[in-house]
Amino acid sequence: MQAELNQAGAQSRDVDGIESRLGQTIWDVLIIGAGPGGSAAATYLARAGKKVLALEKEYFPRFHVGESLLPYNVQLFDELDLTDKLEAAGFVKKYGAQFFLTDGVVSQQFEFGKGRFTEYPYSFQVDRARFDHLLMEHARESGATILEGYTVQKRDETADDYLSVSVKGPDNQTQQVNARFIIDASGRANTTGNQDGLKRMHPRLRKIAVFGRMRGDVRDDGQAGGDTVILRQNKRWFWLIPVGQDEISVGCVMEQKDWKALGKDADAEHCLKQWVQEDELLDKKLGQAEWVGSFRTTTDFSYHNESLCGKRLARIGDAAGFLDPVFSAGVYLAMWTGKLAAETMTQALDQNHDGAAGLRKYHHRVYRAMVNYWAMVEQFYTTPFMEIFMQPREKWDLPAAVNALLAGRIEAPWYIRWRLKLFFLLVRLQGRYPIMQSLNFPARSKREVSAGGPKAAPVGDSV
Repeated sequence: MQAELNQAGAQSRDVDGIESRLGQTIWDVLIIGAGPGGSAAATYLARAGKKVLALEKEYFPRFHVGESLLPYNVQLFDELDLTDKLEAAGFVKKYGAQFFLTDGVVSQQFEFGKGRFTEYPYSFQVDRARFDHLLMEHARESGATILEGYTVQKRDETADDYLSVSVKGPDNQTQQVNARFIIDASGRANTTGNQDGLKRMHPRLRKIAVFGRMRGDVRDDGQAGGDTVILRQNKRWFWLIPVGQDEISVGCVMEQKDWKALGKDADAEHCLKQWVQEDELLDKKLGQAEWVGSFRTTTDFSYHNESLCGKRLARIGDAAGFLDPVFSAGVYLAMWTGKLAAETMTQALDQNHDGAAGLRKYHHRVYRAMVNYWAMVEQFYTTPFMEIFMQPREKWDLPAAVNALLAGRIEAPWYIRWRLKLFFLLVRLQGRYPIMQSLNFPARSKREVSAGGPKAAPVGDSV
């Protein structure tokens, strides 16, 4: 019923008969998907005076996981005039993140506002159904044409000065849509990357996430109540993300092979409830909350496309690559790459050329920026990384550099980059010639942790 109402709402907005004219014009830019990346790109393009069409296969609002945003999202929100709308929507403000090891004794807290190299002190924790819908409507208000219930199936590059795609509409009829440029913001559907055979899975990050929601007053006091909480166990990790005043997203990320090994017992609801009850820290934090809604699983961690551009084409967000969600970079990377792609195509349209050189620059710029994020995600699953990460030292401001990276400052100046290089060097040394105390990941039981449950010690730059 809700889908029918959403569809009716989408069709009612088609006052100019756009649907009947889709194939009768050449759009400046066609965007595949209208999630955060697609909506951001559409807004930038529309405000630059371009004729932009975004086709979204679903109807908004719709559920989506990935509720935690980075502080550098705020820079983009300011540019797009979205910050006031997000404030008015009442989303929880996120000032930091807390990390716990399996015994609950060793912990660290990021406080973005105390990071020496971090310019933005907070971000938001969001309900993605509301957040994504808000961004889509903002793109419409900015002048972009967005149609829901349309699936882009395949593109054709035979024409010299534009691209064609076959599109299936809500009536299951297929038609051709033409555009001078395409931005693939299709998320993990990876429409053009799969078509071109570019998707490459990470060989060591074959993960599955199991998640649901709980309701109850379980947040910490003060600003820490908006923190993301990460609990690192031996073979898996948990997230706790407040998405409302009394609602929290709870998830577990683990190896796909370990999930499959559970066999017939691999039921999302049963397993997640059991794991939370068995862990003393989780039980202490969530014991007064109640499970609400459905339980879900998602896979395909992590991958990238070998190329982020093609003929008159740029891939953004998860259609460029998908990172394990431990550091909550997904929405920021989608919007940031959406901005870069929109700027590249605006320049090409203004100068009336195919944008090939600019698209190649886009590809290299994004890959250069992603190097340290990929390293963070890969190393998170190693013991030497956790031993350095969870036992920081102030020398050379290394914790401040890590803080800046995890806040979203991915195009960092040299004074941050050399500190990150040194940080990763220390991680490698720790694996061979330990320079920090070894940390163990024992099997957990409720008897191992004292009553009351630990809290992360705030350290500011010492993260």
